[in-house]
Amino acid sequence: MRKLLLIILTFSTISSFAQISTNIVIHSEQEKYRMAGGIGASWHAISKDSIDESPEYKWALRYANSRGSAWGGNPPTTSTGQWKQIYKHASWLGFSFLRVELSARMYEPERNQFDWDNEEMLALYKILDWAEANNADVFLQQMWSNVKWNSYPGVQPLLSAPKSTEDFAEGLACLVEHLIKNKKYTCIKWLCITNEPPGGGWGSWWSMGEKDAPLAPALKEVRKALDKKSLAVPISGPDWTDLPPFDVNKIVFDEYIGAYDIHSYQGMDGAKQKILEEWAIWAKKQNKPLFLSEMGDMRLGWKDSNPGPKSFNAALSNAESVLRGMEAGVGAFNRWSFTNRGDLDGQWQLIRTWNIEKKNYYEQIEIEPAAFYGYGIITRFLIKNSSVVYTEPTGNKDILTQTLKSPDGRLTTYILNKSNEEQTIKLKITGTFKPGFFLYSAIEEEVIKPDFRMDPVRKIIINDKDEVVLKIHARSIFTLTNLYLLHDNPSKKR
Repeated sequence: MRKLLLIILTFSTISSFAQISTNIVIHSEQEKYRMAGGIGASWHAISKDSIDESPEYKWALRYANSRGSAWGGNPPTTSTGQWKQIYKHASWLGFSFLRVELSARMYEPERNQFDWDNEEMLALYKILDWAEANNADVFLQQMWSNVKWNSYPGVQPLLSAPKSTEDFAEGLACLVEHLIKNKKYTCIKWLCITNEPPGGGWGSWWSMGEKDAPLAPALKEVRKALDKKSLAVPISGPDWTDLPPFDVNKIVFDEYIGAYDIHSYQGMDGAKQKILEEWAIWAKKQNKPLFLSEMGDMRLGWKDSNPGPKSFNAALSNAESVLRGMEAGVGAFNRWSFTNRGDLDGQWQLIRTWNIEKKNYYEQIEIEPAAFYGYGIITRFLIKNSSVVYTEPTGNKDILTQTLKSPDGRLTTYILNKSNEEQTIKLKITGTFKPGFFLYSAIEEEVIKPDFRMDPVRKIIINDKDEVVLKIHARSIFTLTNLYLLHDNPSKKR
């Protein structure tokens, strides 16, 4: 068990540290932008196998394993013990922005025939119940329609664009009305009408067969249907993948949406950061946020039960995506994914709900330590609607850092060391700030130990003239924050 040490460190009193590799200056009163949300992970309500490989669907196999892994990660809703454990893990992580996924088949299996009480809808309510109780913003995502009645002839319903955009829009508006007006959920802040449609990169879920359908007409119809029912929830789009370069000529739908969102699955570097910046600049000009609504790193492995997505390398990659995203102007972040079967397109799960070998659900829900703590070192301390303040690192380019200032003035600084060597940094904060800070760390060889605890490793008193020196372990993520959270406590930080 780690012991909490009270330490006052200034550069003038430290003589035993190694050579400084990086200087970090945090300008606590110079805000770059305010986040429109927070951070979380995909939590899908779909439980049924989605693909229909009937011979009639000549376009069914256009993309291998096209259904992805947005289904099957949750135990049955009657398994109250397992759901209680899942809730506990979500609360520990402190999710504040959830991409909650569903299909039209769940609520409208036939035209104008709605089903609000089936197993998948009950799972949706359970997820929304957690979000409502924990002040988490929900990015409600219809992954696909998957209904034969509104699909193009010969096109697999999972991949098909709606044959009738009017019926599609009316059904989706009925769902939102049911959730907001009948079920009284206030947590639903954004609506996305389809997952990864063509137009940006390799997205496939909006097909008419030999060609793809345009997205803008459906966005227009959904906005009209929502307005008709006095539903003010904004639509987000285009939900393109994989980190598509910004092209203003493709933006023909701005008047119908209230936010922009894209996906990234190849990690993040300086060049990719510039792509995010171009999207963020455009979105800001329209007075709208930009979300990174799916992120991961398929370069580390995917497909079947590949363990790459749950590795600590993946955690480091996601941390870089978040920090570079903050520098670029991203308003909220979502990792793929919270619950996941792990045997469909890789082990993306943060917690183990599905036994890959036995093909059944676990009674005891355990965490995936490297993934869970490697992401939790960020999510646990990120307060939604914080402002990104100017943070200036100079020196080693393998050190990435960003600082957030919460609405009540608490600072949280993330430090990522990508290098294979320990780095010594010198840190200074300017402006007015709370002097008491706590240091937390995620280091691979530590987080995988059964007795690991994410308690503070140090308490540090920082005054406005202090220059604090810290040693940052190789390939690690550190958080320096005004927030004091013991490992045994949920992330009650809001």
